[in-house]
Amino acid sequence: MKQTISKKKKFGYAFGIFTESLIYNMFYTYYLTFLNEIVGIKPKYSAIIIFISIAWDAVTDPLIGNYTDRPGVDKRRVMRISVLPLAVISVIAWTSIGAGFSSQVVKILIYTFLSMLIWIFYTLYSIPYYAIVAELTEDYDERTQIRSLSSLLNAFAVGLGNILPALVPTVAVLLGKRFQSNSYAVIAAIISIIAVLFGYICCNSLKGIYEPKKELPEAKYEKVTLGSTFRAFGDILKLKPTKWFLIFVFFYLVFSSMIQSNLTYMVIDCIGMDYDTGIAIVIITLVISMAAVVPIVEKVAEKKDRRFATILFLSIAFVGEIIIKVLGLDFTVGSFKIMCILSPATLGLAAGTFWTLFYSMGYDLVELNEFKTGERRESIITAFPQLVQKFGSAFGILMAGMLLSAYGYDSSNDIAGKESLFTVVTDSKIINGMENISTLFPAIFLLISIISVVIYPMTRNRFNALMVQLDKKRKGEEYSTEGIEKLL
Repeated sequence: MKQTISKKKKFGYAFGIFTESLIYNMFYTYYLTFLNEIVGIKPKYSAIIIFISIAWDAVTDPLIGNYTDRPGVDKRRVMRISVLPLAVISVIAWTSIGAGFSSQVVKILIYTFLSMLIWIFYTLYSIPYYAIVAELTEDYDERTQIRSLSSLLNAFAVGLGNILPALVPTVAVLLGKRFQSNSYAVIAAIISIIAVLFGYICCNSLKGIYEPKKELPEAKYEKVTLGSTFRAFGDILKLKPTKWFLIFVFFYLVFSSMIQSNLTYMVIDCIGMDYDTGIAIVIITLVISMAAVVPIVEKVAEKKDRRFATILFLSIAFVGEIIIKVLGLDFTVGSFKIMCILSPATLGLAAGTFWTLFYSMGYDLVELNEFKTGERRESIITAFPQLVQKFGSAFGILMAGMLLSAYGYDSSNDIAGKESLFTVVTDSKIINGMENISTLFPAIFLLISIISVVIYPMTRNRFNALMVQLDKKRKGEEYSTEGIEKLL
């Protein structure tokens, strides 16, 4: 198949990752900490807030995916409309409006509602953003290249989404004691402005290369309801590779979100570094490792295939996590705390691999579903793993919050306005628990994710064989299942 999209257009599309990734990463890395330390919500309740808000998104994900798959719906327009509300609500959700309430229930209600709103508009942007690639090209390697470019830029987006919030203590000093509890809101405003800018750049770049599916006047289309949506999901689940793909996605996100949501505690209490210095080194290492691994992953995927590359690099990350646990996060080389480099580098290796290949692997199911049912469902097939992705992320954060409580950590009385935003933990039991949240437990979930990819049957050869038979079917010629039996 011939590649058709210019480099300029690919870059323009790829810049759209900033809109989604900046808000996503600030939320997943710092929102648990923000609710615990600034708003003064108990860790187990903070984790439940995040889980509920993302569970709600499990309802909106499929509905939005089903809607944007309908002929006549312009995915680019949906993206453009959603960007500004996403930015505004994100700023509000990071304000300390609930910190003044003594009732945990009131705080929980306020921030659950705000979190739910974030995810609605996030989904309205992100599902069309990712799904649209499957409509732009059917070329196996071009899809990988587009996602690789997006993933490379995502490394810098992850950096901004993590480094800017790390400046909260500095911003707090500038704002003074009276306003320091809204330091996160100031950072969220900066991130939201950048997100809006890149969102519009992405939408403009899609002109000329994306055309909405045409609505045929004589055709009858099923209404977008939960029933029709879950029937479509049922069709996707009948595809043999789907279940292994979804298991891979779910457990990878449990792995990454546990580490990411525990990042602040890992730096201060486990590695034992000053927050400002430690978090800067950790985030910079994470960004560099992600950016470095993306082109390598892309080359291996082009040389072999996406499945092989995923197994290879995630296995290396798994071994890295085990080594970190055995040595301990407080391990030093001389006087240097080496884990501030090794731990984020391991996460960056895994993240660069996952975000480069994950969506491209999902796109392959579009053609398989078309071969079986005659329908193309780009957005539904994007929405399904996104739904599972968010459940995995929510479950990982829920586990982190519950484990923090189980190990005895409680910061509900240590809110902004006191001596510091973060209090150093001295209890060895709690510190050991925080270390397990960043090493042992995530490693177990990553191993499950790797095993599922080993079983996942979609390879380059089988995809190419599928496209040969699908092309025959589209032309009304006689076709067979030769070479794709394991997919069916």
